[in-house]
Amino acid sequence: MNLDFLGKIAEIENIELYLIVFLIVFIVWFFFNTKKFYHGEKRKIKNLHRFAREGEVDAQADLAKRYQKGKQVKKNCQNAAFWYQKAAFAGDVKAKGHLKKFFEKYKNKGKC
Repeated sequence: MNLDFLGKIAEIENIELYLIVFLIVFIVWFFFNTKKFYHGEKRKIKNLHRFAREGEVDAQADLAKRYQKGKQVKKNCQNAAFWYQKAAFAGDVKAKGHLKKFFEKYKNKGKC
């Protein structure tokens, strides 16, 4: 059965042309989906900032982690410490632990 299928493919004239067309369509599809993904991520970070400024504790903690690791934002120790502190003062127990570890690591190694 597999040999019949391969034989039929080999009989197709101008198979290179079909492959080139397929690759072009794939590249265009890939480009637009990648662009859509990055616009979505950019919108997500913008909303995280807005919610964090409004006082949502989970958004503050998530934003602090992103700044500490440099995930979809530029790595910035000061912003990470600021958002960890805001979340810790709002009562987030995990953020208090992260803030403590963050300062210990910063004190020992000098980087976040």
